Amino acid sequence: MQIGELSERTGVAPATIKYYVREGLLPAGERLGGNRTEYSDAHEQRLRLVRAMLEIGQLSVASVRDVLAALDEPGAPIAATFDVAQQALSRAAVPDVSEPTAASLARVDALVARASWGDCDDNIGRDIAARVLDGFERAGFPLPDDYLDRYAEAAQVQAEADLGAVGLLPDRSRMTELMVVGTILGDPLALGLRRIAQAVVTNRRSTP
Repeated sequence: MQIGELSERTGVAPATIKYYVREGLLPAGERLGGNRTEYSDAHEQRLRLVRAMLEIGQLSVASVRDVLAALDEPGAPIAATFDVAQQALSRAAVPDVSEPTAASLARVDALVARASWGDCDDNIGRDIAARVLDGFERAGFPLPDDYLDRYAEAAQVQAEADLGAVGLLPDRSRMTELMVVGTILGDPLALGLRRIAQAVVTNRRSTP
């Protein structure tokens, strides 16, 4: 397909496609002579992934480049690829206005231990969760352990669903791409469903 068809299929303007190529986010198409450049289905697939990371994940061009490099690393373990993507996609989850307190980090570590999740010290989620605990504390609503344990249980269920969907794909490239897309879109999906569930539970509890 030529750039016009690629643009029509993906909703990305031709000028933007050319910009992604210049920035190394999208491989160049095959020159056929003159001004004709041919793009493949692989270009379309990569372009959709780039768009999701930039527009939905709100990643910088540099971060997208890092994630794509991890995706394209020959023979890299899927877990390593996922770690790169998770780090990049999670940095903006909570504003980095201050370091998490030692007390909140200790509470997160204790929660991880109760959930039998093993060593999570290097996972970016540890700092994110600790900052959230600090936020609740500053707002005057310290969270009890049983509340945190319920959240951990829900997170475990979501993670099992994520990796279950990834495991159904036979191709490693598609598996790693779904890990990235799932991380980007899974957070707002969880948010939307939580909002619905909150309204449902509120209505049920307020109905005589």
